[in-house]
This record gives sequence, C-alpha cells and structure tokens, in this order.
Amino acid sequence: MNTTEIIAQIIGIFAMFFNLFSYQQKTRKRAIICQLFGTILFTINFFMLGATVGAIMNFIGAVRAVIFINKEKLKADHIGWFAGFTAVYLVSYILTFTVLGKEPTAVNFILEFLPVIGMIATTHSYRLTDAKAIRKFGLISSPVWLVYNIANFSVGAIICEVLSLGSIIIGIVRLDRKKKE
Repeated sequence: MNTTEIIAQIIGIFAMFFNLFSYQQKTRKRAIICQLFGTILFTINFFMLGATVGAIMNFIGAVRAVIFINKEKLKADHIGWFAGFTAVYLVSYILTFTVLGKEPTAVNFILEFLPVIGMIATTHSYRLTDAKAIRKFGLISSPVWLVYNIANFSVGAIICEVLSLGSIIIGIVRLDRKKKE
C-alpha cells in the first residue's frame, strides 16, 4: 500500500465511526447529522482509492444529508426531492461508463449499480419521520455497500458496513422492539 492508500484507509476508519454512531441515535435529525460527517469522509476515502462511483454517491449523499437535516424548511419529504436524487444517482451511474471511462463489463455494470441501490434506500428512509426507518432501510443499504467496498478494498468502509449491520440490529432490538410488560 502506498501513502495515499494508507491515508485513505485511515480516513475511512474515521468515517466508519460516524456512520456506526448514527444508528444509535434516537432522532432522525441526529442520525442524519452523524451520517453527514461519515459521508463527507467516505467521499474523500473513495476518491483517494479511485472508487469513483463510491466517491460521487457519497458526495451526493452529503448534499442530500444537508437537505434532509433541514427537512421541514425545505419540505424534503416531498416526493420531488426523492425523484430528483434518484435521477442524479442514475445519471451519475451512466456517466461512470460514458464520461468517466469505467469499462462497460457485466461485472462492472452490476458492481457500480450497488451504491445506487444503497443511496436510493437511504434517501427513501430520510423522507420518513423517525430513526427507526433509517435503521430498517439500512438493512438494504449496508449489504449492497459492503459488496462494493470489498470490491474496492476500502478497509474502513468494509468494517463500517459489517459493524453497521450489527449496529442496526442492536438499534432495532434496543430502540424499536416494543418491550413486553
């Protein structure tokens, strides 16, 4: 590993901590704020590793987080925001193969689409009203990002998604299940 890759991996580990902490938040806004910081750091991580789609999706995710932190003021739960972000994810996916020169193989078509699925799931969860929804949609987003992260060898991101899945499950058990009285 060269110096750039080592720095990228360290940044990815810091990003991981923000994302993991987000699943333990009681409010939607606090969960999204934590994810914003993780997303910014993962944008840098993926860019430094040459994982262009991961970097682009995370950059868009940072913009999305800022919008959804201000959900009421910007009426971010409106379907237009969801449709707009979905369109941006899909256009970015297409640009990966046309403008950015990613080799158009069957494996690459599938692999590069995984972050799009994850981002759509997360965007939908942000439209909802509680942290419980973010955790449930994390069960869609995390596994697809995990595969992408393994393929691009982002150590922090791999560990993040493995631990995120555990954190999501703990959050669901701890915060979402109704206690029997």
